[in-house]
Amino acid sequence: MTLRREAFLERVKERGEYNNLQEAERAARVVLALLGAHLVGAVRAQLAARLPDDFALVLLNPLQSAEPLPPERFVRATAAWIEGATEQTAAWDVSAVLSTAADAAGDDLLGQILLQLPRATTSSSATPSPPDNPHRRRPHTGTTTDDRRETTERQPP
Repeated sequence: MTLRREAFLERVKERGEYNNLQEAERAARVVLALLGAHLVGAVRAQLAARLPDDFALVLLNPLQSAEPLPPERFVRATAAWIEGATEQTAAWDVSAVLSTAADAAGDDLLGQILLQLPRATTSSSATPSPPDNPHRRRPHTGTTTDDRRETTERQPP
């Protein structure tokens, strides 16, 4: 079953805790373009059939890669394609998009996809769980975590 564009982007937005759908779409386009370079044949076509049309086209017309990228290089490549991204934010982007694509794929197709990816990329397909989402803007409370840590470190034992 093909996900509707809005539903796909809402899931990416929720998992990536993006501020808006434009941020989710930017991440989805880059990650799916890089993913498309790793998938071949029927597996890529089957995943594309389960994605919204515009994201299917991105997957089917991927960024070119001379070789399969291991997870670290996949994240670095994602960061390079997203203006202002760091490796930390790119890892979050990859996780949010791949976990949503994995849901759309279903278990059988996901197994075939994982066989085509370099080892350890599979850990990126889980729902994002870093301790602090680098995309989310936390409200200023007057004291930062660093301020609290310094205060704690300076207190006598």
